[in-house]
Amino acid sequence: MTQASTTPDSDTPPPADSEELLPEVFRQTVEHAPFAISITDLKANILYANRAFSRTTGYSSEEVIGKNESVLSNGTTPRQVYKALWSRLAQKKPWSGVLVNRRKDQALYLAELTVAPVLDENDRTIYYLGMHRDTSDLHELGQRVSNQRLMIEAVVNSSPAAMVVISRDQRVMMSNPSFCKLAKELTADGSAESLVALLRDNLATPIEALESHGTTFTGMEISFDLGGRSPRWLSCHGRAIQVEDERVHVFFTPGEERCLLLTLNDISELRQKQQDSQLNALKALMAEEELLDGMRETFNGAIYRLQGPVNLISAALHMLERRLGDQAGSDPVLAAMREASAAGMEALESLSCSIPMRTTESKMPINVNQLIREVITLCTDRLLAQNIVVDWKPALRLPWVMGAESRLRSMIKHLVDNAIDAVGQSHISRRELLISTRVENQQVVHMEIRDSGPGIAPELALKVFEPFFSTKPRHKAGRGMGLAMVQEIVTEHAGMVHIDTGCHEGCRVVVELPFSAVG
Repeated sequence: MTQASTTPDSDTPPPADSEELLPEVFRQTVEHAPFAISITDLKANILYANRAFSRTTGYSSEEVIGKNESVLSNGTTPRQVYKALWSRLAQKKPWSGVLVNRRKDQALYLAELTVAPVLDENDRTIYYLGMHRDTSDLHELGQRVSNQRLMIEAVVNSSPAAMVVISRDQRVMMSNPSFCKLAKELTADGSAESLVALLRDNLATPIEALESHGTTFTGMEISFDLGGRSPRWLSCHGRAIQVEDERVHVFFTPGEERCLLLTLNDISELRQKQQDSQLNALKALMAEEELLDGMRETFNGAIYRLQGPVNLISAALHMLERRLGDQAGSDPVLAAMREASAAGMEALESLSCSIPMRTTESKMPINVNQLIREVITLCTDRLLAQNIVVDWKPALRLPWVMGAESRLRSMIKHLVDNAIDAVGQSHISRRELLISTRVENQQVVHMEIRDSGPGIAPELALKVFEPFFSTKPRHKAGRGMGLAMVQEIVTEHAGMVHIDTGCHEGCRVVVELPFSAVG
């Protein structure tokens, strides 16, 4: 099928003289116009009404000819409207507006009216031309849409859930006050666009599926580490919204655009309660682990102390056997030494078998800031009792470390306990504990624990990591396995730990752990 031509057909006869056809053309045009047309005199008495006028008002042409246009008035249109109408006509200018009219059957309708003066050749007004149409349905539809919009906006704006609609090019098309508030709390510049970018980083996979295939997701939980403060937890929901293209040039070929609706519920309080409950359980678990560590240290200490005498007895036994030669079998002292050596070896074996075994723990992505927060909370009572001020300076967003959670927590607690012991000495007046984390060289998580205690001599910076070595007075010293265990745990995680010998005020312990690409 070929496209219809808009040019006149060659067989169409040429139009007749315009002066001959104009009156009839105008009459037919007005009579068959789809909107109500009336012509009045200068006092608004109706001289002519077309067919659409009768359909709109219910009055036939014969019923309204000679009557005033006020026959259609309902009396509810404000006087100011009529004053404005007559003022414009007095200036020989058309007026457009809306009136509340009454039909013949007494039904009310909204009339969208235009009144224009008809001027003669001397520029004098001789008639008024009125054109109006019933816009009641359009008005009701517009009001209904407006009311629904207001109700939806009220619901969305008063919702505690944060909501945002974004386009495919990541423009924020709409957001409610809860979302704007959340943006101010979670981003540096407080903008909705920055929060959208942050959400896309944390919800990359589900948002890509939503954009590509319209796949809805719900209940996706993400957390934001806010440094020393408790982390914020959000439950996220996403769905696609298909909207039609509003541009004029695609009117005949309409297309659809997929927008994304993200709804965020703040579940931080719920997670905090869960963490408080978990913290209580953690205290019991840490107490049990410390008890087991203490037992392991006790057994290792006993083995360490017993190993020396047993080795001396064995060495003396071998020397005496070589000296006595053939008479070794009948010597009672040698027999007693053999029994003592065997008893010592048996005791060492028994002690070794009695050491509690450590449960193998699988590695997972760990937030070091979270572990430090937990340890500080666990040590709160000790810190308050010693009047120690904690300066906690965490990195705002710390990468994950792949490791054994309980082992890393135990390592941090050993370091904090040692710092508390150092600062808690009676002659220390300035009692401060500085803990900080940061990312170093885009490869490792760097953690520092610095106290205002007496410090460690540079020549002992390596020796303190040896088993059973302690810088504390003998009557206050423990079993001396704390820092040795710290180094063991850090080594298990392919990290490094050392004491900064350049620190001249207190002691500064540095731990570096390689971080994972997870998260």
